Amino acid sequence: MTLTAARDGSAPILGIDPGTRKCGMAVVVLPGVPPLALEIVPFSEFEQRVSELIASHGVRAVALGGGTHTAAVAASLGTLTVPLAIVDERDTTYLARERYFRAHPPKGWRRFVPRGMLLPPRPIDDFAALLIAERFLEREAVR
Repeated sequence: MTLTAARDGSAPILGIDPGTRKCGMAVVVLPGVPPLALEIVPFSEFEQRVSELIASHGVRAVALGGGTHTAAVAASLGTLTVPLAIVDERDTTYLARERYFRAHPPKGWRRFVPRGMLLPPRPIDDFAALLIAERFLEREAVR
């Protein structure tokens, strides 16, 4: 068992929010538990970073968002050493915004603005990847 394995013995999942110029990535053990990794990587560094995350965290599967650019990103992964699953990423951008503000509450005058009207000050592809990984884990738990 790796150091990052869950209490029930399962290893982490790598969630990926595919994009053309950048990809969000999150290494998740259990839904609702802080991720082991949460980052946005330029597409030029994507393949290398996926390999590093798989090796360093003992990732057992990759959950790839099934929306825009999925086929191109899946093709760039080449031969993975772990299974690849395509996960529905419907509404992840909207939900990622909500998740971002839960992790980084607005400060100053922004805290008085309804969160639905606020835009995060940075890309949130990493939070979308987190949601994709959690959806995979939730779907797996139902089976």
